[in-house]
Amino acid sequence: MIPTKEEWIQALNDRHGIEFQEKISSTTVAVCGLGGLGSNIAIALARAGIEKLILIDFDKVDITNLHRQQYKANQIGISKAEALKYNLKEINPYLEAQIHTVRLDENNAKDILSNADIICEAFDNAEAKANIVNFVLSEMPEKYIVAASGMSGLDSANLVKTRKVSKRFYLCGDEVSDVKDGIGLVSSRVMLCAAHQAHTVLRIIANEFEV
Repeated sequence: MIPTKEEWIQALNDRHGIEFQEKISSTTVAVCGLGGLGSNIAIALARAGIEKLILIDFDKVDITNLHRQQYKANQIGISKAEALKYNLKEINPYLEAQIHTVRLDENNAKDILSNADIICEAFDNAEAKANIVNFVLSEMPEKYIVAASGMSGLDSANLVKTRKVSKRFYLCGDEVSDVKDGIGLVSSRVMLCAAHQAHTVLRIIANEFEV
């Protein structure tokens, strides 16, 4: 049985406290890229009670995604944005998920990201990562951006960390490992980095900032 919205909110209030939960609920977060990082970030935030997510990815679910991304075998061939929206609504039925099945670039980023309070960079491609971070820092300096660098392989989980780069720019990961090295991306370490990003979002909302 699906809980009523009142029951859902009450459960979150009991967990997080009314004041903090109101801040979480009223924050809009954009997730740029819905692969191993982005799909896990989105699920963590949906569980926390974020009421609006902007989900951006041009790609479709592939069998090679299933070992580390939050999709199901019966969703192969479906757009990641559509599939993730469906999965998130199963978790949080009162979530508003705005989806964009496009490749994010400097031509459309401002329009798509304008309503976000916090932006999570979750791309696989290094050039795309750098481009969106640089765009937000230069063109949307009032936004917070939480990015990732280095989460592949089997190195210690303790090497994945969160670093405050500048006032509104945070970087999560080990900042060293590369997908081309060793065995590449492993689900547990990718999820760990995604959890760092989601947790950083919640800390920003709570005004708990890294030093």
